[in-house]
Amino acid sequence: MRKEIALLDKLDGIDDYFDKNSKYETVIEIEKTENPDIRTLSLKSGSWDNKEPWFIIDENQKLHTMVSIETMHKFIENFRELQKENFDLKLEKTILQHIPIDYQDVWAVAMDEIKKLAQKEEGTKSLNIDLERLLRKIKKDHPNLFLNLKDMFANQNFLG
Repeated sequence: MRKEIALLDKLDGIDDYFDKNSKYETVIEIEKTENPDIRTLSLKSGSWDNKEPWFIIDENQKLHTMVSIETMHKFIENFRELQKENFDLKLEKTILQHIPIDYQDVWAVAMDEIKKLAQKEEGTKSLNIDLERLLRKIKKDHPNLFLNLKDMFANQNFLG
């Protein structure tokens, strides 16, 4: 009984991650049977018809969640979109640190270089790119796309 109370306290602690209106409702417990290949599911609270996630307490008193394939698919798609946005922001920051003359041109060149790297690594699930090194290479190969502050200040007459 004490373990069950502790698990329900854990559930109360994760409410912050969910909609305030969608407090966990379905809690299921998995119990062993005489057959080691079969387990029994018992509804501890909520309803079998409640929306997800469902919370499952296994026979070792560990807490799990269960969601539909559709929800899992949405989660993965959202995660991929977040990864893309994060990468785009890092690339944008790196480009701006190199003081481009035309940001869009540098972005286009960088994306072409990234596509070339991805084609070389075809078949791998992820691609690790050192954006700083990539931009140094682009700056070296295409110096006309960036301001050269050394040249600008060298051409200035500060003595008037």
